[in-house]
Amino acid sequence: MTYLRHALAARVGEFIQLRRDIHRHPELAFEEHQTSELVAAKLAAWGYEVHRGLGGTGVVGTMKRGNSDRSVGLRADMDALPIQEQTGLDWASQVPGRMHACGHDGHTAMLLAAAHALAQDADFTGTLHLIFQPAEEGGGGALRMMQDGLFARFPCDAVFAMHNMPGVPAGHFVFRDGPAMASSDYVTIKVHGTGGHGAMPHRAADPLVAAASIVMALQTVVSRNVDPLDTAVVTVGAMHSGQANNVIPAMATLELSVRALTPQVRTLLEQRIKALVEAQADSFGVRAEVVWKPGYCVLVNTVKETNFARQVAVDTFGADRVTLHGPALTGSEDFAFMLEQVPGSYFLIGNGDGESAGACMVHNPGYDFNDDNILIGANYWVSLVRKFFTH
Repeated sequence: MTYLRHALAARVGEFIQLRRDIHRHPELAFEEHQTSELVAAKLAAWGYEVHRGLGGTGVVGTMKRGNSDRSVGLRADMDALPIQEQTGLDWASQVPGRMHACGHDGHTAMLLAAAHALAQDADFTGTLHLIFQPAEEGGGGALRMMQDGLFARFPCDAVFAMHNMPGVPAGHFVFRDGPAMASSDYVTIKVHGTGGHGAMPHRAADPLVAAASIVMALQTVVSRNVDPLDTAVVTVGAMHSGQANNVIPAMATLELSVRALTPQVRTLLEQRIKALVEAQADSFGVRAEVVWKPGYCVLVNTVKETNFARQVAVDTFGADRVTLHGPALTGSEDFAFMLEQVPGSYFLIGNGDGESAGACMVHNPGYDFNDDNILIGANYWVSLVRKFFTH
């Protein structure tokens, strides 16, 4: 193990440069062709059996050692976001309107660094599956890989994923068993009325006024229908209606983001939102159409695997660098779909806090992954794999 850590430290500069190269050439969901080819080429050169094309641009690298029937999967995401970078860094995005604003370039580099070290480890006995996933950012790439037979072709006894988190000290690990990240559903509400002259509102049925009332009424779903001890979010992120001040429009549209930390609350939110919207619309003499698009499910970490993952962090880095049970997050992650099929855990590694550059929040044009985490994260993955196969 000491040898592997020295090997990682000696070559970490190579993986920092690799991360920055990926950062310069960001690719959106299901367009990660250059990134997936880079990943596949590296894995093949290190002796992994490489499988391309799962979920379109996904890559799985497999290495089997010995006769053990134990298997583990490690997942990293690869896609970027449609954001114009404003960091001014030497390795800033060279593609207008696209950037790695969530650190997936770093996640990929961490797992590749670990893959290189583990390829030289003759001691572990079992099957290692390295899962490089496309389209985490709303595209459901995890589900697409599973639909292409991910766990049927590459069965795993457990699966793990790590994500950076600004606002947490760099290299500090945060774990949580049970519900850890929220479901995420997308709702479009179309309010159909009767247009007319702004000076004669009694001759029309105003969908804009009804929509405004719906926006306010929706706030009561969380405050009056959901148990105060549960977590739920209903956000109206967009409202579109009309083009002129003297014209009552015929339709108004609302766009919602709806999140919950349990399937029961998720179901309740759908029921109450639909009932409330229809009742509000009827009270204004207009008609509402609710289009509900299910997104990611609640991410639930299994207790056994999370206990194992957190103990790996404590043993490797010390208890002072580990939060044993952090707060749940209302953000969403499609690794949740993998955890519906295979036990496992999704956890966080701090990207930086305070006034440090790593504290800039993800999905921000000023964000950048903390390169110090490449060595730390790779060391963690190596420790987890070795302990998993001797556990």
